[in-house]
Amino acid sequence: MQERVQRFGGNLASLVIPNIGAFIAWGLITAFFIPTGWTPNETLAKLVGPMITFLLPLLIGYTGGKLVYGHRGGVVGAIVTAGIIVGSSVPMFLGAMIVGPLGGFLIKKFDEATGDKIPSGFEMLTNNFSAGILGAILAVGGLLVVGPVLDSVSNFLGGVVKALVDARLLPLADIPIEVGKVLFLNNAINHGVLAPLGVIDAAKNGRAIEFMLETDPGPGLGLLMAFWFAGKGLAKASAPGAIVIHFLGGIHEIYFPYVLSNPIMIVALWAGGLTADTIWVLTGAGLVATPSPGSIFAYLAVTPPGQHLFVLTGVFAAAIVSFLVGTAILRFIPARQEDAEEEAALGKVPATATA
Repeated sequence: MQERVQRFGGNLASLVIPNIGAFIAWGLITAFFIPTGWTPNETLAKLVGPMITFLLPLLIGYTGGKLVYGHRGGVVGAIVTAGIIVGSSVPMFLGAMIVGPLGGFLIKKFDEATGDKIPSGFEMLTNNFSAGILGAILAVGGLLVVGPVLDSVSNFLGGVVKALVDARLLPLADIPIEVGKVLFLNNAINHGVLAPLGVIDAAKNGRAIEFMLETDPGPGLGLLMAFWFAGKGLAKASAPGAIVIHFLGGIHEIYFPYVLSNPIMIVALWAGGLTADTIWVLTGAGLVATPSPGSIFAYLAVTPPGQHLFVLTGVFAAAIVSFLVGTAILRFIPARQEDAEEEAALGKVPATATA
């Protein structure tokens, strides 16, 4: 089981870790220039949407295809990723991690099947048209099938969260929330489900715990500290900068690739989130509005008088628990990040990625 988890994590790391720089660039632009950022700028904030919607998924799709079949595979992987981007209303990071390698694998198999049947002198023409035709077919399929399926996943997770909240099982709501977050469905869950519930609760009681369920920066802080303390390779080196962007800037998306590179680390997020939610339920803590972005400064700004001790206790308890659990996981089940980075540099991919 450990070997399978390591292989799966290594495959995902080979898609995500090489693109961490792009995620950090997007996180910095978002933290500084969105309306609730450090230095709001309407013109520069226009970069935020296109980068998370198009640039980052396309980079992952291209990387996946390239690892399977070089530049040619990367081109087809990027084309089919464009299809699922258009077919969905949420950022298609999960979809890109699926269809990018698939596109590279299919064009590789096509070339293997037809390589010795192409007349001399027609190789370039055939290669260009085969990649274009296959890419177009896959892009249309992605738009019509994959995108809507992943939209349904987003709606399902939102429904699960709402059902748990309605059943007064608030701490357990952290399980689907964290899963949805690392799939980049955080905004859909927060603004589509939790914020409306929080508004109703705050109108009655003056504060609402729903505003904290998705926006809590504690679990992400603990997870990034674990990578900084016990991680390896590029994930360890980039973790300190990610901590600043996440905890101070409130851009939670910056830590999602770290979880995708070693999926079992979701357990650390669950441990931290359940800890914070339990503390808040027991103390009756809440905020007066959704902290946007979800930084510690935004938390302080929307915490009502008399609630700061309870709110901050939950945040830092979550960070400590997430750090301890995450460090233990990285010690015993480390992600194959070094192998993934070497394979990415050499243009290789683990054999299981094409299975």
